[in-house]
Amino acid sequence: MMTTEDMQEPHHSTHSNKHVSRDVLAQSIQEEVDPLDLPYRQVSERASMEEYTRETSTGEIIKPVQSSTTGKIEDWKLVTFSIDDPENPKNWSKAFKWYCTMVVSFTCFVVAFSSSVITADIEGPAETFGVSREVSLVVVTVFVIGFGVGPMAFAPLSEMLGRRVVYATTLLLAVIFIIPCAVAPNIGTLIVCRAIDGIAFSAPMTLVGGTLADLWKNEERGVPMAAFSACPFIGPAIGPLAGGFLADSTNWKWLYWMQLILAFVAWILITFTVPETYAPTLLKRRAKELRGHENDPSYVTEAELDPRPMGEKLRVFLFRPFQLLFLEPIVLFISLYMSVLYGLLYMFFVAYPVVYQSGKGWTAGSTGLMFIPLAIGVVMSAACAPFVNKHYLSLYVKYGGKPPAEVRLIPMMLSCWFIPIGLFIFAWTSYPTIHWIGPAIGGLPVGFGFIFLYNSANNYLVDTYQHQAASALAAKTFLRSIWGASTVLFTEQMYDRLGYQWASSLLAFIALACCAIPYVFYFKGASIRRFSRYAFSDDEENAEKN
Repeated sequence: MMTTEDMQEPHHSTHSNKHVSRDVLAQSIQEEVDPLDLPYRQVSERASMEEYTRETSTGEIIKPVQSSTTGKIEDWKLVTFSIDDPENPKNWSKAFKWYCTMVVSFTCFVVAFSSSVITADIEGPAETFGVSREVSLVVVTVFVIGFGVGPMAFAPLSEMLGRRVVYATTLLLAVIFIIPCAVAPNIGTLIVCRAIDGIAFSAPMTLVGGTLADLWKNEERGVPMAAFSACPFIGPAIGPLAGGFLADSTNWKWLYWMQLILAFVAWILITFTVPETYAPTLLKRRAKELRGHENDPSYVTEAELDPRPMGEKLRVFLFRPFQLLFLEPIVLFISLYMSVLYGLLYMFFVAYPVVYQSGKGWTAGSTGLMFIPLAIGVVMSAACAPFVNKHYLSLYVKYGGKPPAEVRLIPMMLSCWFIPIGLFIFAWTSYPTIHWIGPAIGGLPVGFGFIFLYNSANNYLVDTYQHQAASALAAKTFLRSIWGASTVLFTEQMYDRLGYQWASSLLAFIALACCAIPYVFYFKGASIRRFSRYAFSDDEENAEKN
């Protein structure tokens, strides 16, 4: 949505292993597993993750455990994938893995598209139901709020039930509730159904990063992640473009019928053509089958051995993100930065119509064309993702296999400047008398900077918090979505009071101030992590190995 952009296990740098051979390091990179690919929230902290991280010749690992009833040591057989197991998603054919990648990426595109396409005709519902534009914009707000609320439930649900069932049920729910949006008799129905759609649509955005981690080994994942990373940002850029022409030629209700068609196609593809990919769920099914076929109750998975009651698990699921958000400066300020950027993205959906439709007298369709440079910037940024990954792997070797988490901030430190540059261009070329290409060109550096910042933030949080990474990302998504949802409600008023130029300049100055955040954490992040209750450290790793 969680998105896990080609993450390797983070460690603090040491000098004792500088001379480790490049071949050994390359092999160690290939053997590592993404933190979010493991059910840390579903099992106790003392659980071994070995069954999820390696294939065995026998398909099982013997684990002696003291019985809670007899007090005796009993051997349990932890079920694993066998070597080159065809049921292991990472061993599927490359063509089929690419097909699954394209399906989940298309689904994310549809979700992002649905979030912004209705901004092409905000006046339509306002005129139909006799309400103000501000009330009509609430339809956008509640949808984006759903993006922040949904992951709190769907992320842990996917760990307990598997990815496929969550994809299928939430997308079907979203498809169903698009229909009353298109035929809504009043604004209340539209707002309520749109809120339900936002919550339901948040599941694919939350799960797709984990799905790609399920499918691809670390050394393979650079290009698939680059292909996916653009979708959540191209969708919002294409939405006003397609929606503008559709609204000009038909009416606002067709914006929802278009969503329905795309969402239904995505639901069909992901429900009936993409199998389960989450390894713990697959191994749990295999253990159940073995217990039946072999009549041997000792075949289990770590999740089934977890003694914690469901109440304790729910406490971790629901409250840990807020603990991290308010008690961890790294999570708080990275989340604030991502919230500012997310808010800027949704402000653009209102700012472009203000500049082009109100200022220049353009139609909605022509205004939508001005989002093309923003989309081009996103695609250019995604194309650079494999090079960023290659640079990280070189640092992995440089630090002897233990690069500090802060090296993940290097792309953010370089790309953060593109956002204020683009906003200043947009601001001071937005006079009605200046050529239309000026504000449009401003979208290019903004789009280019978004993916670098987004991926770096996710990678830094995951590398910093490891076992708590899912909760850290949930906290970031929650705060980001709440702020993004709020911005559309006051953007028009801000442009009316400050004027086109100074309203956009205010956004640029805020983005410029946020550029300090990656630099502060790059130089001081290690010191902050030493005082953290939740940040991952070498001491924790060593304790787990002992």
